[in-house]
Amino acid sequence: MKVFSNSVTFNYSWEEVSIANWQKYGPWNDKSAHVIAVDTLNRSVDPETGILRTERLITCQQSAPKWLQSLLGSSDTSQVFETSYVNPAEKTVTMVSHNLTMSNLVKVQETVVYQPINGKQTQFVQDARITALCGGWQRIKNNIEDALVTRFRENAAKGKEGFECVLAMSRRAFAEEREREQSGQLMMA
Repeated sequence: MKVFSNSVTFNYSWEEVSIANWQKYGPWNDKSAHVIAVDTLNRSVDPETGILRTERLITCQQSAPKWLQSLLGSSDTSQVFETSYVNPAEKTVTMVSHNLTMSNLVKVQETVVYQPINGKQTQFVQDARITALCGGWQRIKNNIEDALVTRFRENAAKGKEGFECVLAMSRRAFAEEREREQSGQLMMA
């Protein structure tokens, strides 16, 4: 098993980050073009805790290394199952995902947590555990796990850049909406 860990500070409030998180794979993020579909399977709010639980199926256009595709016989698309928990009382967003595609050969479990540092900054912590399940071939297992850790590292930089664009666009959109509301209130007075 190999582990990839990453931590980033976003200069946006937890409220901004937790709202923009739902737009992370949308048209505002040109760095997520590999995500071709996001389907919400289930969504519920726990009446006692107020925690919003969402299950999503994320379909991606895969760009695995050619040697890995030929070895594992993978297709061009892959699917990931994600469960997220938004806890408004503790101000955390926790997302846990695992691969469905090739899960009999490689297991990837990723956990992401967003939590406030202060009123204007949010901490993003990412942890991915990657395990190749190809029997006793340790060298092949290590190569597969190393390739996937490298891919996580590359995607983490793109992901941060893309989410920064989503956050900036979201902030502008909310500011414009507030301005429209204030203009409408002034006209009614």
